[in-house]
Parts: sequence; structure tokens; C-alpha cells
Amino acid sequence: MSELQKALKVNALFSSISGLLLILFNNQMAKLFGTDNNSVFWVVGLILIYFTITIWYEINKQRKIAVLWIIIQDFLWVFGSLILIVFNPFYITALGNLIIGIIAFIVLIMAVNQTRALNKKTTAKNR
Repeated sequence: MSELQKALKVNALFSSISGLLLILFNNQMAKLFGTDNNSVFWVVGLILIYFTITIWYEINKQRKIAVLWIIIQDFLWVFGSLILIVFNPFYITALGNLIIGIIAFIVLIMAVNQTRALNKKTTAKNR
């Protein structure tokens, strides 16, 4: 298994577990985040499951443009998380913001690892 496949697999596992937890524990998540609306956790969970499916597909294909799109989505997740934390437009609890920050940090590490692995693969291919 290549370094890129390993990096993508970590992302797929993390995203699938996160998505399932958001779906299965949507009421508890809503309480942690200080809201009565649990539908956002269902929606984000389902989006993460879909994202996971696209990652699993690319673990085998490893198409550069598709992997770049996965990496971009990870960086957008981090950026969006920072906006939520800094501006707190939904009045998320301190614990909710901490959870968002921890997950954003993990996603950032995964995005950096995927970028490095893709660059190594591309460099090796061009030699």
C-alpha cells in the first residue's frame, strides 16, 4: 500500500466514524453544542458518509485531480471550522467549539499528510 493510499485510508476511516457518530448520537451532539436542532448533525453526518465513499473510491484509483479535490475539501473544512470558532454565528457552546477545533486540527494534519503523499507520488512518477 502506497503512502498516499494510507493517508487517504486514515481520512476515510476518520470521516466515516465521525459521520456515523454524528448520525447515531445527533441528540447528544445537539446538547453538547447548545442547540435543540439536531438536524444539522444528521446532514453533516450524511455528507461525511458520502465524502468517505468518494475517498474509498480514490484509494484504488488515485487520480491526481480527484485526490486534490479531497485535499481541498479538507482544507475548506478547516477554514470553515475556524470561521465557526472565531465568529460563533450559531452561539455554539465552549465545549462545542473545542470539539470543532480538535476535529479541525486532525483534518488539517490529514490534509497535510495527503498533500505530501500526493507530491511524493507525483515527483516519483515524473522521474
